[in-house]
Amino acid sequence: MDFRKGNWNSEIDVRDFIILNYTPYDGDESFLSGPSKKTKKLWDVVKNLLDKEREAGGVLSIDAKTISNIDAFEPGYIDKENESIVGLQTSRPLERAIMPYGGIRMVKNSLNAYKMQLDPSIEEIFTHRKTHNDGVFDAYTDEMKKARHYGIITGLPDAYGRGRIIGDYRRVALYGVDRLIESKILALDALDVDVMTEDIIRKREETNYEWN
Repeated sequence: MDFRKGNWNSEIDVRDFIILNYTPYDGDESFLSGPSKKTKKLWDVVKNLLDKEREAGGVLSIDAKTISNIDAFEPGYIDKENESIVGLQTSRPLERAIMPYGGIRMVKNSLNAYKMQLDPSIEEIFTHRKTHNDGVFDAYTDEMKKARHYGIITGLPDAYGRGRIIGDYRRVALYGVDRLIESKILALDALDVDVMTEDIIRKREETNYEWN
């Protein structure tokens, strides 16, 4: 990948890569193609489902028995014969997933709002497992909890939607996995210090991985 510009000795910087490698386009949209027949058929199916979702009050269906994960669901399709790019977040179009790792009470309240019940086995599991929400509240001081309760401060990370970490997957396409691994190895080497503080230990644990 020597043809790519950028400082390869520095930390991975997606913005730097894009700025150094993009070519501006000042033309119009005439080069674009319109939707294909397959796309139109798929969109007709989706529009029909969206109408049904609105009629149902905003949610068409929820899988209350499966904990959301990258491989938790069977392959899902809108209209398999007409799909070129496939992959739904759940096994059916517009079906919502539950994410109890973010907070079990939030999941239960959301389901109750649509008159649905959480699977008892999932509730049992998360009675004994600390969630993201539990961890955040453990870190809050009494003063912070009061400020949150009275709405003095908002946007706190105690709801999974606000507190989760979003992966920047552009890095794989732009740099390649080998380059990213090389960067992580260099970052780990930089944490080889004489004094092992709590911060250094945490960073080494988060950075380290069995690359081979």
